[in-house]
Amino acid sequence: MSASLPGNRDLPSSQYDLSTYWGRVRQSAEIADPRTLFVSGSGLENAKRLVSDYKTGRAQSMTPEMWQAKKIVDSTLHPDTGQPVLLPFRMSCFVISNLIVTAGMLTPNMGTRGTLLWQIANQSLNVAINTANSNKSTPLSASVLAQSYLLAVSASCSVALGLNALVPKLKRISPAARTTLGRLVPFAAVASAGALNVFLMRGEEIRRGIDVYPVLSDAGKAEKEAKGQEAGATESLGKSRKAATLAVGETALSRVFNATPIMVLPPLVLVRLQGRKWLRARPRMVLPVNLGLILATSVFALPLALGVFPQRQGISVDKLEDEFKGRGGLCGEVEFNRGI
Repeated sequence: MSASLPGNRDLPSSQYDLSTYWGRVRQSAEIADPRTLFVSGSGLENAKRLVSDYKTGRAQSMTPEMWQAKKIVDSTLHPDTGQPVLLPFRMSCFVISNLIVTAGMLTPNMGTRGTLLWQIANQSLNVAINTANSNKSTPLSASVLAQSYLLAVSASCSVALGLNALVPKLKRISPAARTTLGRLVPFAAVASAGALNVFLMRGEEIRRGIDVYPVLSDAGKAEKEAKGQEAGATESLGKSRKAATLAVGETALSRVFNATPIMVLPPLVLVRLQGRKWLRARPRMVLPVNLGLILATSVFALPLALGVFPQRQGISVDKLEDEFKGRGGLCGEVEFNRGI
């Protein structure tokens, strides 16, 4: 991301108002734009040069070309290392990377072996994405990573197999309702495992707390820049367990929100389409139709889910531990990074 490049002048966080839901949705659409995957090495270097020019003061304003450069840098570079994130695990590749795995999990009338294999594949992809984009200043140990992975796989497989066995036994509901519930089993497995995985991988944050920073006014940021200090490099006020609980809880909820449109809408639409004569007469078209539904839903619904919670969040010091009372910045607030 642009924060990893040299310079003591902060770029604007976004060209959209991130305090509003629709502003965050538009920003999420920028981050998830798959067109940035096709930027060449020279294009990335040019984008880094433009961003560095702004951060060092050689460029004075945010032009459309500068916004595009920031978009490329933010979607390609890791914020801690400044190195490109491996392409399949970038947020801009999320739709493409998840397409096949999601289609596999949503395949109708899948047996036990297929259910297990696709749930394992999904959790393996999740771990790879989380690891590639994790905070490198406080890396997870291999043992914690392995434990989180095994527990998440166990949870998703247990939920999927358990519900697959339970739904056919629900005799009091209609066959159509049982079919619909059966198609939603992958969503229940993915959502529960995703939320559990967040608490497992970030449990240490809840126990120890996360860094909180005073919210700076525009005058405060200008003063730091005048002193040659990066405006975003504000000194931490300490670690707050209450802020960590909020950050981890919101991230767990965001995993559920992210899975909901992609894992719920396509199977429900497919159930309706399979009742039509056209698709019943062409069973080989079920897979392409399923892929098309998942792709369309992912492209349009993913930004709506990602924009629910802000990435950088402010909170009043009155809601935190006593040690932070009276130490807030603008309007008595501090901010923290929610994480992904």
